[in-house]
Amino acid sequence: MDSNGGKKSIQTAMEVLLGIVFLGWMMMWIMMPTSTYRQIWQPKLRSETNSTYFGTQGANMLTFTFPILFIAALGCVYLHLRKKDGSYNGCNGRNQRLAIWRRPAIVKGPLGIVSGIELAFSSMFVALLIWCFSSFLHVGFKAVNAQSAQADGEKVWEAKLDTAALRLGLLGNICCGFLFFPVTRGSSILPLVGLTSEGSIKYHMWIGHIVMTLFTAHGLCYIILGAATGHISELLKWNTIGVAVVPGEVALIAGLLMWATSIPRVRRKMFELFYYTHHLYFIFLFFFLLHVGISFFCYILPGIYLFLLDRYLRFLQSRRNVRLVSARILPCEAIELNFSKSPGLTYTPTSIVFINMPSISALQWHPFTVTSNSSMEPDKLSVIIKNEGCWTQKLYQMISSPSSVDRLDVSVEGPYGPVSTHFLRHDALIMVSGGSGITPFISIIRELIFRSTTESSSVPRVLLICAFKNSEDLTMLDLLLPITGTPSDISRFQLQLEAFVTREKDPTNAQAQKQLRAMWFKPSPTDAPISPVLGQNNWLWLGAIISASFIMYLILLGILNRYYIYPIDHNTNNIYSYSSKALFSLLFICVGIATTASAAVLWNKKQNAMKAQQIQNMEAATPTVSPGSWFYNADRELESLPHQSLVQATKVHFGERPNLKKMLLECEGSSVGVLVCGPTKMRHEVATICSSGLADHLHFESISFSW
Repeated sequence: MDSNGGKKSIQTAMEVLLGIVFLGWMMMWIMMPTSTYRQIWQPKLRSETNSTYFGTQGANMLTFTFPILFIAALGCVYLHLRKKDGSYNGCNGRNQRLAIWRRPAIVKGPLGIVSGIELAFSSMFVALLIWCFSSFLHVGFKAVNAQSAQADGEKVWEAKLDTAALRLGLLGNICCGFLFFPVTRGSSILPLVGLTSEGSIKYHMWIGHIVMTLFTAHGLCYIILGAATGHISELLKWNTIGVAVVPGEVALIAGLLMWATSIPRVRRKMFELFYYTHHLYFIFLFFFLLHVGISFFCYILPGIYLFLLDRYLRFLQSRRNVRLVSARILPCEAIELNFSKSPGLTYTPTSIVFINMPSISALQWHPFTVTSNSSMEPDKLSVIIKNEGCWTQKLYQMISSPSSVDRLDVSVEGPYGPVSTHFLRHDALIMVSGGSGITPFISIIRELIFRSTTESSSVPRVLLICAFKNSEDLTMLDLLLPITGTPSDISRFQLQLEAFVTREKDPTNAQAQKQLRAMWFKPSPTDAPISPVLGQNNWLWLGAIISASFIMYLILLGILNRYYIYPIDHNTNNIYSYSSKALFSLLFICVGIATTASAAVLWNKKQNAMKAQQIQNMEAATPTVSPGSWFYNADRELESLPHQSLVQATKVHFGERPNLKKMLLECEGSSVGVLVCGPTKMRHEVATICSSGLADHLHFESISFSW
């Protein structure tokens, strides 16, 4: 067997193992509400794991926490192997078989555009919740009768309400187990199933609404029960053994504040209120842990554990200012920022970075699409920022004003993006953009240009349909090619560009006197190029951190239980304070993550410093004209064949909108990828066309940043 065959066999074996472990984990969730689990499985598991080292939480940790952390760690090794052998890219049979499931199944509605596979998994998740709730109620109500209620000093309906309230909380806990996976940006879980963090935000929103609905109902039921039984004072108690009521109320209040400000109307009109309020998630998790105790918290610990690890790595990456080299200012009030990056940092098209500028806001981080190509531009990372909000407006005013700053402190997190260039599997690509929605397509076009000149295999032909409001916005097309690094021969790359200016009917009305401007920023000795926080072998390092930090947590927890807690309560679980156990566990988790992650980052930082080139000071006068404006006939410093080819491939339409149905259905090819990024109405129109059944060869994908 050759080496490639051996690698494929290893990857296949890992896929099977990961699938088996995941199915086993899901089976435990399905069985958890049943009498079989409660009366047979759980006592057996507890008897086998109820050691002097881990106590009663050992069973939950083994069945609900360990499997996902094992998948995350082994998944890192799997992703590393795929990255090394290049199996991320291109077409495979599995992608073709899943193509029909990726078609939009729902176009308009409260959930937005939902594909068939999203609808299927959402239905299965809802079915899991219905199954669990019905099983919980069946088991709980079976134990409620007139005699048992009378023995507890309750009426039957009160006992049933108590049972239902508890089960609503258990159901919300199940949802919490999935809540944090979509917002873990550097997770190895999402790439294993072909997802990205920015594309999974909507799943976090869906689950978040369900979580808060269930927890709110859980709290209201207990308030009604307390008022009916005259035990309202019970809601003000903080029990040391069992469930602590007050922390649960604090967690619920924090959750309600986050929920209220996440309503789309509030989020869009008062983004800063939403942004700052959402940081109450730490209060929510902290008091939820104190409410239920660490043993019950183990059900949802995996997602939170991976999120905390990712959050700490982001914190370490953002501590150092990055080197902002230059900016290009476009007449359409857009800015291209160019950062220095280490050559070892690679990323895929449509990746995003989160940017923080303390001079604008010390706490706010905003995501922007990376438009540069790590192969064509090994020393530079670029993003485009359109003047469309308060934060971006302040940035544009700072840079474009006559007395603009000559240096900006900037911190960056990322880049984060898909692990594969999945669009290569198509024969042709149709990219539909509106306004600044063209930015993710710039990175795709640059990637295709690079591949067309370096690989023997053909790349998809491209039709770019872009709609702009004014002719000034046409200068966004100047950024399709970088100033430097573009191959001289791009004849193998087939590009057709249809640009539509919707609010101007006469091309002579274009304000030709406006030109692109460029400016350079002064460097600082403390600035550093953007580099991968865990180095080039980031997946292996991440897997090592997950494994080492969890082992450290288990060791510290075992020492505490064996030599401190066990001599007090002997695993009776009714003497030692639940809150104290929870706080110790949280402390050990944080110590394990902080120690291992810091050590890995410091080691890679040292290695990067040894390889990094000295940042050269660039002090030059800001030119009045930037290279590369075809639409305003600006003076060009360089006139190259690639730019000429791009101009010839461009057709500009004034005073009309694109006939998307006609243009999409006329595109030929056995497999045509249709990518859209723009206003909601445009995305819905394209999704409707692709799901209409008129053209089975059209495969829809939406790139949306409107959370």
